[in-house]
Amino acid sequence: MDLLQSILLGILQGITEFLPVSSSGHLALARALIGRDLEPGITFEIVVHFGSFCSIAVYFHKKIWEILTDLFKSFSPEGFRTRRFITDSNTRLSYIILLSMIPAVIVGFTMKSAIETIFLNPFFVSCMLLITGSLLYATKFVGNPQKEVDAKRGLMMGLAQAFAILPGISRSGSTISLGLFSGVSRDNVANFSFLMVLPVLAGAMLLELTEIAETGIESAAVISLFAGFLTSFISGYLALSYLIILLKRERIHYFAYYCWVVGVAGIFYFF
Repeated sequence: MDLLQSILLGILQGITEFLPVSSSGHLALARALIGRDLEPGITFEIVVHFGSFCSIAVYFHKKIWEILTDLFKSFSPEGFRTRRFITDSNTRLSYIILLSMIPAVIVGFTMKSAIETIFLNPFFVSCMLLITGSLLYATKFVGNPQKEVDAKRGLMMGLAQAFAILPGISRSGSTISLGLFSGVSRDNVANFSFLMVLPVLAGAMLLELTEIAETGIESAAVISLFAGFLTSFISGYLALSYLIILLKRERIHYFAYYCWVVGVAGIFYFF
């Protein structure tokens, strides 16, 4: 993979990972249009996903630090004595994040390969983009919900995250939409949607690392890999910031038009 391709794929990963337009769907359509040789490879995928991981970690660093600090206090001897591990809000939030991971973990371990084999088809991806667009457009009518994320709502968003394994279904779009539909406030749904994916991304990267542990990395590829990481991180951070601004301004449904246009064009082109 040359430097230019690494930069372009890094930008594509960073933008589509956070904007509700489906990163896997765009990669599938790009492969179909440009050619099947558009295959970044497992090492590059790990690097650009790490860039996305770092984007979330940096953007939400204050909240992540609060959660980790409160977890340490909750499971200290004093925390057990005062039952802080039950009453602390950030500790409860970490429990809900773990609960939300269950559907994605089950689907990832049991069905991911089969789903990608069967459904990684540009025509199917285009149809799924229409569904993503419909979910996003429906958020226009949810008003201004004010609830917090509880176990039930967190599990609903976790199911949406598992459903987003289908290429063309946006992870951020589906989790945010389901959260809003269930009554979660815009601030809370934004925070939870991206905090809940951190453990999933970390687990996926660890699994993929085992596949390249024996082969290592060629020294000639280091510059391209670094370029992919850097562009994924920067574009991801900017895309995440932009999405949250639009979400707070109740304009996330604007992305529906883009998904519909790309979906309809893909259906006619690949039919």
